[in-house]
Amino acid sequence: MVILDGKKVSNDIKDEIKQQVDKMKAKGEKVPHLAAVIVGNDGASLTYVGSKVRACERVGFESTMVRMSNTTSEIELLDKIEELNQNDDIDGFIIQLPLPPQINTQKVLMAVDPSKDVDGFHPENFGKMALDMSTFIPATPFGILELLDRYGVETKGKHTVVIGRSHIVGRPMSILMGRKGFPGNSTVTLTHSHTKNITQITSQADIIISALGVPNFLKAEMVKDDVVIIDVGITRVPDDNSPKGYIITGDVDFQNVSKKASYITPVPGGVGPMTIAMLLKNTLLAREQRM
Repeated sequence: MVILDGKKVSNDIKDEIKQQVDKMKAKGEKVPHLAAVIVGNDGASLTYVGSKVRACERVGFESTMVRMSNTTSEIELLDKIEELNQNDDIDGFIIQLPLPPQINTQKVLMAVDPSKDVDGFHPENFGKMALDMSTFIPATPFGILELLDRYGVETKGKHTVVIGRSHIVGRPMSILMGRKGFPGNSTVTLTHSHTKNITQITSQADIIISALGVPNFLKAEMVKDDVVIIDVGITRVPDDNSPKGYIITGDVDFQNVSKKASYITPVPGGVGPMTIAMLLKNTLLAREQRM
């Protein structure tokens, strides 16, 4: 069994990006600039945006964090997005989700300039991805592809089962794993909360990508020997024995499923670090396109 070490691979990617940024600096070119907009005081979101800012520092990017209050109106946020769209100094920006209830998330994501949409959430970028055109791939699916690629995990002709159909992970992953090329060329089954006999489906899978958000959902009896497991789930589960009062748990019963798997991502340290690395990669791509 091989651990797909997202922490190590993400550090490798950051080192590669830093080398490219150093070359840009040496030529006197402008370095990439990533902005993040955060509305409200959600603890997990603040932690996540903070780690993005630190990642920017590490690779030599400029970064801007735009903090707006929990009472921000939709109009105010849309005005801020238009300001970022027009700002030539910023190459790419993200809107940290979730947004407060008074704001229509879809309307906000639609307002982002597709050429600066380094999260890959705009319908124009999603549509290009679905048509195999060059575009920004959402960071988490992009990170999963990169992990499969760097570990040489065979996907051609394999049966991939995706659990969860979110627009951020499940839906794009099902499209990407079925595309021509590597990683891809697999036969994909997309499962969700209304899927019947899910164990029957997962037990036939060569590759399982779980993005459900239900701790320890995938059990050993639901998978076959030598399965490849990509666990996207990340849930805080209360634990009195932990100094923080909680532990981070994935969708997969790691202890038991790992005994049957050929490759598996840990939680934490698997897909999570890859997401930030690929966001940086998309920002570098945005800067190159703007040049």
